[in-house]
Amino acid sequence: MGGEVVHFEIPLDNVDRGHRFYKAAFGWELSLIPEMDYAMVQTTESDEQGIPKHPGSINGGMAKRAEPLHYPTVTIMVDDIVATEKVIEKNGGKVVRKRIPIGDGSMGFTGYFKDTEGNLIGLFERPKG
Repeated sequence: MGGEVVHFEIPLDNVDRGHRFYKAAFGWELSLIPEMDYAMVQTTESDEQGIPKHPGSINGGMAKRAEPLHYPTVTIMVDDIVATEKVIEKNGGKVVRKRIPIGDGSMGFTGYFKDTEGNLIGLFERPKG
């Protein structure tokens, strides 16, 4: 099905400073992915697959502020990003980054769009297979 908010992203101007802040202020655990210049953020207890154990909780990521990520963004899980992009555009939204693999694609796929109000929203598609 899809449509659930499953992730958030926070852009950082100074990555080290941002990491230190969120660790100290909220106790978040970070897993650095240097080859992607990205840090996975664990805000809540999760299972072996990284799925939060507490309903309504989500984990996220942090990256250097760059196009198109300028402000904190939520990510919505969908079954098929390409099909969703068509629906978004048909309904007045605008795709700003088409579907791309996360790393080598084994982690899934991502994309970004702007809604009719100008908000940047992420899309996530699970890896196939």
